[in-house]
Amino acid sequence: MANAPGRKICDTILDAIGHTPMVRINRITRGVTDATVLAKLETFNPGNSIKDRMAVKMIEDAERSGKLKPGGTIIEGTSGNTGMGLAIAAVVKGYTCIFTTTDKQSKEKVDALKAFGAEVIVCPTDVDPEDPRSYYSVSSRLEREVPNAWKANQYDNLSNSQAHYEQTGPEIWDQTDGAVTHLVVGVGTGGTATGVGRYLKERNPKVKVWGIDTYGSVFKKYKETGVVDKNEIYPYITEGIGEDFIPKNVDFDVIDHFEKVTDKDAAVMTRRIAREEGIFAGNSAGSAMAGLVQLREHFTKDDVVVVIVHDHGSRYLGKMYNDEWMRARGFLEVTGMTVRDLVALGVSGELQAIECTRPVEDAVRVMSDHDFSQISVTHNGRVVGSLNEAHLYSWFMRDHTIKRKPIEVIMQPAFPFVDISTPVELLSTMITPENPAVLVRDFKTDKNFIITRSDMIRVLC
Repeated sequence: MANAPGRKICDTILDAIGHTPMVRINRITRGVTDATVLAKLETFNPGNSIKDRMAVKMIEDAERSGKLKPGGTIIEGTSGNTGMGLAIAAVVKGYTCIFTTTDKQSKEKVDALKAFGAEVIVCPTDVDPEDPRSYYSVSSRLEREVPNAWKANQYDNLSNSQAHYEQTGPEIWDQTDGAVTHLVVGVGTGGTATGVGRYLKERNPKVKVWGIDTYGSVFKKYKETGVVDKNEIYPYITEGIGEDFIPKNVDFDVIDHFEKVTDKDAAVMTRRIAREEGIFAGNSAGSAMAGLVQLREHFTKDDVVVVIVHDHGSRYLGKMYNDEWMRARGFLEVTGMTVRDLVALGVSGELQAIECTRPVEDAVRVMSDHDFSQISVTHNGRVVGSLNEAHLYSWFMRDHTIKRKPIEVIMQPAFPFVDISTPVELLSTMITPENPAVLVRDFKTDKNFIITRSDMIRVLC
């Protein structure tokens, strides 16, 4: 249950959830927009994130329906914040928790879940949701195998968006005295954008909801075309937003527009929020604020724009707030040549790839025709692997029949992706004998390129 305003003593920590403060943004928006920009600081919830609200709502609805029974086990696939909310509620209510998460999540998030007694299983990020190794699939399997288990399923459990309709939306309306004109919010499960947006639009149909997406996610294109385009799916660093499938909690009729923000812009803005506003915000808040800056031409001086700060910066100390981590990904400003320069000079070629279901001999033919020493492998247009000539040679020496088998039988791991603004100096540490190439993504032009060892030799010489 959400915290009642003015309450002096909470019976349990769950009563402290809600009624989080709203703070004016000053420096970041100065000279950018004349609109009033307000940050809804969900970091003030007990679990330091907005997910506390819907975690308790999902549990209480499951208790009422009989799906979650006394002494049961809560199962969930989580990027960390929902797990935290569920874990806190589980401690109070007497449940145990098993969570699955991805290997791209920060160590701080995993450690925090363990601190509340939860068991955490880390799964690979770069696999399809249907893959038995994905954190979605593993959590579903555990629900079937663990006695007296209930899976919260934050993506499709509509108690998620209902929590924000009942709590977060009314709070924002009340705190702005009904003057809010725009909601800017990162979209992951969709619960916040849908629940808050639906409430605000019921009070004032003119309110606009801007959903912030990330490159590598399918939301924006699906909103604009109605198509889930697998070619839109790429590995990305930004946490808490974007997906490679469509959750039931995302109501595209409520969200007026999706704006994509790059990993770099999100990470840089995350740090700016702390240094310029004194707000220790998480990565998705950086995306939302960067998205607001990109959308600045849509706001007037009479607008009141609310930006949701989903979670706390302490969960990103090893990432966005770590200089070494930022530098290793080319997110800090550097001098010298970047990958963009290589592309402009024609050193880097546009990516060509081959589908994993085609026979190995087709890959050999393509590589020979183009004088490639390696090639990327795709599945329905999504980069899933690679092949290089040394690996092919070793296979042919062992098995001449391999040429007629599908490429996926022998493909190697995919080459890593880097942003086009990455310093060339950094690439020298990424291209190794085991990893002879890197893929370059220019998110602004929607093009991919490949840089190989021989390309780097030409540059360095």
